[in-house]
Amino acid sequence: MPKRRFGSEFILGACFFIVNMKEKKNKNCNKTYIGGQAVLEGVMMRGKRSIAIAVRDGEGVIRLEADRLEEGKSKIAKLPVVRGAVNFFKSLVTGVKIITRSAEVYGEDEAEPSKFEKWLSKTFKVDIMSVVTFIGVLLGLAFSIGLFIVLPNFLGELFVKLYPNNVLRNILEGVLRITIFIIYILLTSLLKDIKRTYMYHGAEHKTITCYEKGLPLTVENVRGCRRVHDRCGTTFMFFVMTVSIFVFTIFGIIFPFLNGEGFVYRLIRVAAKIALLPLVAGLSYELLKALAKTDSQLVFIFKLPGLLLQKLTTKEPTDDMIEVAITSFNKVLKMDADENEPSCKFACPEKANKLTEEIKSLFKEKNIDESDAEWLVSVAGGIKRSQLSSEIKISASKTEEIRKFARERLTGRPLCYVLGNCDFYGYEIKTDERALIPRPETEELVERAMKDITKDSEVLDMCTGSGAIALAVRKKTGASVTASDISPEALSLAKENFDRYGEDIKIVESDVFDRIEGKFDVVICNPPYIKSGAISRLQTEIKDFEPRIALDGGDDGLDFYRTFSDGLINRLKENGKVFLEIGYDQGEAVSEIMSDKGFETEIIKDISGNDRIVKAELK
Repeated sequence: MPKRRFGSEFILGACFFIVNMKEKKNKNCNKTYIGGQAVLEGVMMRGKRSIAIAVRDGEGVIRLEADRLEEGKSKIAKLPVVRGAVNFFKSLVTGVKIITRSAEVYGEDEAEPSKFEKWLSKTFKVDIMSVVTFIGVLLGLAFSIGLFIVLPNFLGELFVKLYPNNVLRNILEGVLRITIFIIYILLTSLLKDIKRTYMYHGAEHKTITCYEKGLPLTVENVRGCRRVHDRCGTTFMFFVMTVSIFVFTIFGIIFPFLNGEGFVYRLIRVAAKIALLPLVAGLSYELLKALAKTDSQLVFIFKLPGLLLQKLTTKEPTDDMIEVAITSFNKVLKMDADENEPSCKFACPEKANKLTEEIKSLFKEKNIDESDAEWLVSVAGGIKRSQLSSEIKISASKTEEIRKFARERLTGRPLCYVLGNCDFYGYEIKTDERALIPRPETEELVERAMKDITKDSEVLDMCTGSGAIALAVRKKTGASVTASDISPEALSLAKENFDRYGEDIKIVESDVFDRIEGKFDVVICNPPYIKSGAISRLQTEIKDFEPRIALDGGDDGLDFYRTFSDGLINRLKENGKVFLEIGYDQGEAVSEIMSDKGFETEIIKDISGNDRIVKAELK
């Protein structure tokens, strides 16, 4: 929930209609129903069937949110005058919501709900954001009524005491409203946020005008268009203040007894003017709509005051602001034209604890280990796991990436493939579907083998896959290492990992020993050792995503060990040693295969107590 504050958001909420209320425009080129509103660091565009908000966030990225509009079912709400009043108040509510939403994306701090807000939400089952919007609408209305009705009325009452004429009083009140309006615009434009909003207002107008002129929506074309527009809310406001003079005067003539003196009569007159606002808004809307349909010079005089006022409520936008307006306009254009054009939601900065719980909940529904959610948020969010329960903010771009990764993980794709890397023996290893994901058990294989490796050793890492074993041995011992694999795809991944660390490791594409030359002090191998029939029963993450060639060890899982043992003696130096990773139930079988070839073997268990490594050396 965005922080409740009464700075630029409140002012924007109070004067939202300055940059809103657009309807249809007939031009010789394109006709469009699309209108808009400037928001904090962005632009909202609204069409007949859709609405889009584009905002440039604190990282400079344009964020887009778009949704379908519900079709209005009330025929009464479509009647002339009535539709104007309805649209006026709908726009007020929508305006406050959009401004609040844009503030979230732009990067405003999110405040922790107060105890009262938590109690309100829990007790009455209400959405705090709805309450905030409701309060914002009320404050916007109260501020506007106080500034543009109560204040002019008070000054008008002073005038009546000197010159008792109700018609002149209403005219004076109208002039005062326009004067206060102009002063209000000038003062708010001194605020940085509001001034930039007026610039986005200009970008909105220029974009719509460019489209109506039939020009391609490019920054260069939009920049050259005028920043005033017939359907602007500023013009609408001028009409409201002008029409109110006539409506209030006629009301005073019809009900002359209300023109009496005293506090009660003054209060009734203020209440009556407030009650007449829907009628004033409806008539003003119809006037705006009618004048916007023609470019005749005969009616230009009626448009001129509003166009001149727009010079105050719009400023020349920068190119990056124009890009935002174009993004919003194009999305609405597509959604109005194609019902299959998808909606989208903003990516906003999120608190680490909130985002972590969100991803955990998604994973729990799919029976995915919740620790994957923690790793995903930690790695992709660039924070420590110890910070996951904190309220530290994760940027919008990282939040968006985390959710994208979560969707991939929900398909069953392994977390390491989703993230694109994993940790192996203290080194970050790039991982993808070209090779198996290095696992903790294999770290134990490396740990044991390195006890027999020195910087002068010649080491062969067979079935290197991602190159994790070869890289760890090279980095830790400085030994000369050769990495081999039957898969060219796996070797390409291994090379990327070697190059990443700048290590000179020889790469050989070979089916076991077919293309291996020379002899080695130590041979390390993590071969395919899963029985062919058991692969279909493996976890989805393994059987559907990891390369089968690196898993399938034949009917009994021992095919590789047999072929390997046949050519091993010719590739080992005197006193050479071999370290083989095995399945938990393959210790005796692999030892027997190696023993039959003249090797002395030792079965080594992993930290879980399972057979995991067979060490072999010539007797």
